Amino acid sequence: MRTAGRPEPSDTGSPSENISVDVVIVGAGPTGLYAAYYAGFRGLSVAIVDSLPESGGQITAMYPEKQIFDVAGFPAVLGRDLVSALVEQAKQADPIYLLGCKATTLDERDDKLVVGIEDGPDVHAGAMLITAGIGEFTPRPLPAGNEWLGNGLVHFVPQLDKHRGQDVVVVGGGDSAFDWVIALHPIAASVTLVHRRARFRAAQAIVRQASDLGVRMMTDAEVTALRGDGKLAEVEVTTKQGDREVLPAQTVVAALGFTADLGPIESWGFHVDHRQITVDTTMATTRDRIYAAGDVAGYPGKVKLISTGFGEAATAINNIAVLLNPDAHLFPGHSSNME
Repeated sequence: MRTAGRPEPSDTGSPSENISVDVVIVGAGPTGLYAAYYAGFRGLSVAIVDSLPESGGQITAMYPEKQIFDVAGFPAVLGRDLVSALVEQAKQADPIYLLGCKATTLDERDDKLVVGIEDGPDVHAGAMLITAGIGEFTPRPLPAGNEWLGNGLVHFVPQLDKHRGQDVVVVGGGDSAFDWVIALHPIAASVTLVHRRARFRAAQAIVRQASDLGVRMMTDAEVTALRGDGKLAEVEVTTKQGDREVLPAQTVVAALGFTADLGPIESWGFHVDHRQITVDTTMATTRDRIYAAGDVAGYPGKVKLISTGFGEAATAINNIAVLLNPDAHLFPGHSSNME
């Protein structure tokens, strides 16, 4: 793997000189990492660009400690373990990582695509694969106390053990809120779920699991105040009936969802519908030499799963290989047949 000075993928920074590769991948989530491996398998040089400072996309940023159940071959796998394995697999392609680098512009020069990087080098490539997931995402704030963000208030839980022995209040009623509740329950001193409605958006099975654990769930209620002397110590919860209760809390997890957009990518000249880039059966977009895979790619019957993204990445890279070398075969043979 390569960046300036060959640091690890978690390091940020970018080379000062322009970069030239066969394929530039925009997005370092699971689909992008697998695509990088497959590009190397097809003998293509590759650079990976992502605005986040670490590889892994949403998994690393939002749920590294959560179990993932839709990856073939794994009954369950921790998010961070999946990302670590994908990074290890991608090493075979020796990709150039441009992490913490935002791709802002796209031009064509001398039969090459040229991606402009904010405060970084240009990347010249024969083809592009966009694996940007949902794009840039921003967590929805907790109105009662967003000034506590980073000082007791969090949106995600990258390291469960940091909350060992704490009183934790989780705000929200979706799958993520319940995932945090269930993950934190064995190690926290107490976990309470607060949701402003009586009904939850989360799957019934996960709600039942939390209930079976004896987790307290306060519904038709909202967190209306966060308090503490320098450090968060308690929260005030108010019900729709106006009743108030003060709960001890050293951490509040605001799992209220997020807003997302594709940022500059959306202005690069291909068809976008509901934040998805329209592709054909080869994963090609409506713009020459640009492909898309993973959650960002859209077509009739699309199912957004990590496993779906892996197959789309392989389809895109194999078609890119033929695009860049018309003498190449679309089907490269099975990897198990390779030395």
